[in-house]
Amino acid sequence: MSIRKYSVRFSLVFLFLVTCLVAFVVKLFLIQVFRSSHLAHLADKQHSQLIELEPIRGTIYDRKLRPLAINIPVFSLFANPRTMTDHDKDLAAQYLSPLIHVDQQNIRDNLNKDKYFVWLQRKLPMELIEKIKGLKLKGLGLINESKRFYPNGSLASHVIGFAGIDNHGLEGLELLYEKNLKGESGWSQILRDARQRQLSIEKSYIPPRDGFHVVLTIDETIQYLAERALEKAFIKHHAKSASIIVMDVKTGEILALANRPTYDLAHASSSPAENRTNRAICYVYEPGSVFKIVTASAALEEKAFVETDKIYCENGEYRVANHVLHDHERHGTLTFRGVIEQSSNIGTTKIAQKLGPAIIYKYAQKFRFGMTTGIDLQGEVQGVLKAPSRWSKTTIGAIPIGHEVTVTPIQLVAALNAIANDGIYMRPYIVKYIKDSHDQIIKSFEPQVVDRVISSETAKRVKEILVGVVDNGTGKQAAIKGMRIAGKTGTAQKVIGNVYSHDQFYATFIGFAPADNPRLVAVVVFDDPHPSHFGGTVAAPVFKEVFESALKYLENSGS
Repeated sequence: MSIRKYSVRFSLVFLFLVTCLVAFVVKLFLIQVFRSSHLAHLADKQHSQLIELEPIRGTIYDRKLRPLAINIPVFSLFANPRTMTDHDKDLAAQYLSPLIHVDQQNIRDNLNKDKYFVWLQRKLPMELIEKIKGLKLKGLGLINESKRFYPNGSLASHVIGFAGIDNHGLEGLELLYEKNLKGESGWSQILRDARQRQLSIEKSYIPPRDGFHVVLTIDETIQYLAERALEKAFIKHHAKSASIIVMDVKTGEILALANRPTYDLAHASSSPAENRTNRAICYVYEPGSVFKIVTASAALEEKAFVETDKIYCENGEYRVANHVLHDHERHGTLTFRGVIEQSSNIGTTKIAQKLGPAIIYKYAQKFRFGMTTGIDLQGEVQGVLKAPSRWSKTTIGAIPIGHEVTVTPIQLVAALNAIANDGIYMRPYIVKYIKDSHDQIIKSFEPQVVDRVISSETAKRVKEILVGVVDNGTGKQAAIKGMRIAGKTGTAQKVIGNVYSHDQFYATFIGFAPADNPRLVAVVVFDDPHPSHFGGTVAAPVFKEVFESALKYLENSGS
């Protein structure tokens, strides 16, 4: 009886063990066949770390390969919270806070995350690295990265733009040429032991592809000269804003472009949006008398006038429909040439009345007002040029003298450049070519002829009239000793609430030199300068200062 009793017990135990064995075998089979990849992935996550390898962002150079935006090596601080005790985290928060300027609680919140990797601070200055290493805090690590650096501070800020903490372009050329500059990330998989300590073994490695370099048409020296002169006048005349553009006459290359107010590229994120706005291409305004170059060109090209024709300027008052037009000085009879030299609104209106709205509109379009120039910068606007069907009875006394039309500084300099360039309109551009780290050209940009605006003969005649503006007329303060300068002044009342202001103005000067063989052309614009507000007294001296130095520099450098 007892033998049978033990036999049953033995059978039950044996059956139980066999059942357990079968269950374990089945479970093992399920794990091996159906969950092997999932568990292998978990193990891989525990024992390997995938690190993104940042490419080196391409450099932005001026035309002579002087760096305007570069990358410098920096380190970024990270932590592995899963390897840290609460005491380790407390020490890290306490000692790191004053060094990396992050609140202790923020650091503690990051360290309390159930992760293998969290950023504590990116792109740290090199002088902090040794201090952090000296703390010997458990669970921390440093990754070698790079940071965008602008060696010239605010120089050409509205052209270059800036990149963010991850080296992605956010404004300007940094954004427009992001695909070329940023490169492609690489990856490295690093093995770790069971205690999450990094081993000096790479499981896999894909190298990053560094970004391409962008070479501009900007000349660092001319840019500096333009910004220096603009800054002095901006402060002196208490202006709201100001812009300057200097362009190569023959090619359309932009050699300098600047605005005031400006901003430091190293602290771009903390600067007001209005300081970062590229007014030279995206702010419009009524240009005033500088627009008379369109009326003068149309009159000569259409053979409606010659330079010696006499025009009676009504002694300073002239009614157009229900509006009385005034000149800043009372003129009697002036020649056609004298009307432009002395910037007579009445004389210019009488020229326009003879030509008619259709002709004025035709040539304004030829000079590409009311449309973009096509410059390779983001944000360019086209301004407003009304078709004749929308003109009122007084418009013939407005658009020909630069009112009821809005323009940008880049439109003005490109239009005047067509006159300087024997009647040929060139597309303004600012990127010369893109190259790789081996100096192989990836893409180049060549001068582009857009259209012939006026004949070479008409352009020559308008040039001579514009020389007279500087020699005998309103642009005398742009004169440079020993050189013939061509230019045109403009002073326009600002529109405030649909009404023309009597105490706020735009002051403009456009010009080129040397007049006999033009090399450079420029526009200078000031918004609300005071107490002086005339283009000839505010903007023309800036043109003179820049061109005196820039032309000598080009001659001495053999450019």
